[in-house]
Amino acid sequence: MSVTAPAGFVAAGLSCGIKSGGVADLALVATVDHHPVPVAATFTTNRALAAPVLASRAHLAATGARAAAVVLNSGNANAATGTPGLADAERTCALVAAELGCAAEEVLVCSTGLIGIPLPMAPLVAGIPPLTAALSPDGASAAARAILTTDTVAKQTLVAGPSFSVGGMAKGAAMLAPAMVGPPSATMLAVLTTDAAAEPVALQAALDAGVAASFDVISTDGACSTNDTVFLLASGAAGPADDVALAAAVAVACAELAEQMVLDAEGATKAVRVRVTGAASADDARRAARRVAQSQLCKCSWFGADPYWGRIVSELGASGAAFDPDRVGVAYGGVVVCAGGVAAPHDAGAVAAVMAGDRLDITADLGLGDAVAEIFTCDLTPGYIDENMRTS
Repeated sequence: MSVTAPAGFVAAGLSCGIKSGGVADLALVATVDHHPVPVAATFTTNRALAAPVLASRAHLAATGARAAAVVLNSGNANAATGTPGLADAERTCALVAAELGCAAEEVLVCSTGLIGIPLPMAPLVAGIPPLTAALSPDGASAAARAILTTDTVAKQTLVAGPSFSVGGMAKGAAMLAPAMVGPPSATMLAVLTTDAAAEPVALQAALDAGVAASFDVISTDGACSTNDTVFLLASGAAGPADDVALAAAVAVACAELAEQMVLDAEGATKAVRVRVTGAASADDARRAARRVAQSQLCKCSWFGADPYWGRIVSELGASGAAFDPDRVGVAYGGVVVCAGGVAAPHDAGAVAAVMAGDRLDITADLGLGDAVAEIFTCDLTPGYIDENMRTS
């Protein structure tokens, strides 16, 4: 169990026919009694907002940030579908609400998949009654599988707090450069639940902090999706929780799901952590780290296990961050290969061993201050091109 491990939640997942071949494509997470509970949310900053994002935002505003259920489909993003798409998102919520006995505004909706193609409503109309009938405390894994697109594995987490727990499920393997709380987000969707009692303001603060330190600092390909969404629902079944403890547990849950996304990135062979130190400001550190993490040249080098640090220095210099070429340094896995802007003597065998692994840590020191930032990313491989050279 993951999203249903915290008391007060049930889930289900099944195939309704949006995808071919009987692949699961429809999921539902709901409160046990189908009554609304406090919820926090973050959404993509992409201005080409998908219909489900618009619908969910409106529902949260109408209910004062409370919800009884989240319905999610994969295989179709219901994005760039205009007014009919928004009507389809609203109808999906209404259909779920009719089955659960709650208000349509108390249902939130997510979609992921192909952009610009109308959402096929017939499969949803047929699939929602059996989906709601299948709701169960044991339905978390089925729900987690039903939201996948190009993902190869389901992504779930469970974090124990002092007197409560936080569970979650997510999907995301590409279009991952989330930007929800702050600047620079995957087609990534995540539903988190907790049995802690928390009001929307405290819940939102916990989610904002957790997302900022996890989903917003990953990038597989630099592409920000139209649909990125994270929800956090609180049943209150475990009673009041300390705000600090709740925020800490939410942060861990977000971080675990975000890492699972990068590890499952399309075609990736290496997970890469880019750490920038010595920046003149926090904004500079973030800008520089993201520039390196999203550089196609650097990502290709990592795939080739080539410790070509010159590409990293070049990207740092082009990032817009304060930069002095005579102060910069670069290290792979702790082995310094560049110091003072020039090649540094090092053990080539040690660097080769670092580059050969499936986890790579890179540190770039700008030598100008104390600010630090990290981005978790991956390499760029022919597998990524194979996946994305056609509509998918």
